[in-house]
Amino acid sequence: MQIGPITFGKQPIFLAPMEDVTDIGFRLLCKRFGASMVYTEFVSAEALVRSIKSTVDKLTIRDEERPVGIQIYGRDVEAMVEAARIVEEVKPDLIDLNFGCPVKKVAGKGAGAGMLRNIPLLLDITREVVKAVKVPVTVKTRLGWDCNNIIIGDLAEQLQDCGISALTIHGRTRSQMYTGQANWAPIAEVKHNPRIHIPIIGNGDITSPEEAKRAFEETGVDAVMVGRATFGRPWIFREIRRLLDGEEPDTSMDFGWKLSVLEEQLRINIERIDEYRGILHTRRHLAASPIFKGIPNFRQTRIAILRAERYDDLMAILENLRENPPV
Repeated sequence: MQIGPITFGKQPIFLAPMEDVTDIGFRLLCKRFGASMVYTEFVSAEALVRSIKSTVDKLTIRDEERPVGIQIYGRDVEAMVEAARIVEEVKPDLIDLNFGCPVKKVAGKGAGAGMLRNIPLLLDITREVVKAVKVPVTVKTRLGWDCNNIIIGDLAEQLQDCGISALTIHGRTRSQMYTGQANWAPIAEVKHNPRIHIPIIGNGDITSPEEAKRAFEETGVDAVMVGRATFGRPWIFREIRRLLDGEEPDTSMDFGWKLSVLEEQLRINIERIDEYRGILHTRRHLAASPIFKGIPNFRQTRIAILRAERYDDLMAILENLRENPPV
């Protein structure tokens, strides 16, 4: 599989771009454990053009995480073009256009998945961004606005005609948000459309190595993107990779090993930002991690994790869990 000049191995697995999740520390961990491609958090075109510091900071990338994509969103052609040019200056491997975020503060204002209600503008933005930069431009979107408007078949062809280098499809509509089950049938239809020649990346409900394997086998997609299942589980890429490559599970990744990875993520974020905000960036991963399943009365411990504001306090909770692992 190839996106522009970027060549991937067989059946690549990508880390989905996620706000407040895919910061540089987390991306580096996912890369270490086998992610073929990682993406930054969403970058607002309007905020980037206005040089808002918190947005500009999201453009920080390192060579160790390459290939890396920077994803931008917005609803104005000029702002998206200018933002793409700014992004190109930091030399990402590609620029991804977010036409899939369903949250109200984005889609409700006409950006993200909100663009699915204004296809002419969506295509205009795509066409102009492709023309404005030399780096490969890709798109991430959904099946359509709602179940009565599944438009991805025609939209995929239109986006390809705009010059994009790859298309990621989340198997839900905007109205579904993240509820229900992802529908991969329309993704498979796009992949098998003889007019489509760009790589198709499937996304939605990849929560295990088995789901990733099934997605490749049943739809023929060129790559699979993993999102929420990475919370507190950056090693999922190693688990998926081993199954796809026909290898046995890595038995060295026991509870203690996984807990050490999460502790490392905590330290990376504290060193990168500061103690308080570093903890905030890591708490959701700790609270959501599947490694704590089976620990009696974990609900109270989870609350304590989410309330912890000091490194020593949080590490004390984790050390107690290490001494009392799940059965």
